[in-house]
Formats: sequence, C-alpha cells, structure tokens
Amino acid sequence: MSFKQKTIMNFNVFQLSNPLLRIALVVIFMIHGAAGMFNNGINDFGNLYLNQVGFSPFGVPLAWLIKLSHLLFVFSLMTDKFLKFSSIVTIMILVAGIFMIHLKEGWFVVGGGRNGVEFNFLLIFAILSFLFSNGLKSQKLL
Repeated sequence: MSFKQKTIMNFNVFQLSNPLLRIALVVIFMIHGAAGMFNNGINDFGNLYLNQVGFSPFGVPLAWLIKLSHLLFVFSLMTDKFLKFSSIVTIMILVAGIFMIHLKEGWFVVGGGRNGVEFNFLLIFAILSFLFSNGLKSQKLL
C-alpha cells in the first residue's frame, strides 16, 4: 500500500479536536452552502437581496463567494487545513448576516419570533471554539 493510500485510508474526523461539533457544522454548512446551488437560491439572494441593498452589480458574484466560502469552511473542518482563515471569513459573513438580515427580526429563529439572530450567534461561538480550543490565554489568532 502506498503512502498516499495509507494517508487517505487513515483519515478520521474523530482524530481531530471536537469531532462531534465538527460533524454538526459540516452538515449545517454543507447543506446551507450547496442547497442554493441547485435551487437557484444563490442567484436569487444576489439579485433579489444583495443587489437591492447596494451591492449591484456585484450581488450575484458576492452571493456565490459567500456560499463557496461555506464550502471552504466545510473542507477546513474536515481536513484541519486553513481552519483559522476559513473560520474568520465565516464568522465575518455570519456577523454581516446578523446586521443586514437577522437583527431586525429579533433574537428568536422560531417560537418567539422568526429569522432572528440566535442561530448565527450559536454558529459563531461554535466556530470560535476551534479558534480558541485551548482557551483565551496567550492564544495567537493569526
């Protein structure tokens, strides 16, 4: 068996830190990132929202960059490569989403409201757990 085959066969997400959280985030961002590619959701988000709030004529390309960054984050979670970079980009997108879309809807996603900030808040802190896996003391971010 070649080295390449051994490396691929021995890859195990459970050997990485926080494996259950990684799997949950992979599923969430994979579905969220890929779904719009097949139902025209990315183009709609670019044309019907981003272009309307001032990003015209770059709304559609920006929407695609956002979704592709989600897939880069999935790759990073699965391989532990570029994790700091993709985490920071993803957090910036989630924070922008809070201020541009979710904040005016309030806190709750369902129940006490609709489309609020609570899910983005949870995702941001789940991602931060990878950036600060050893706590906040003397942690170098970049």
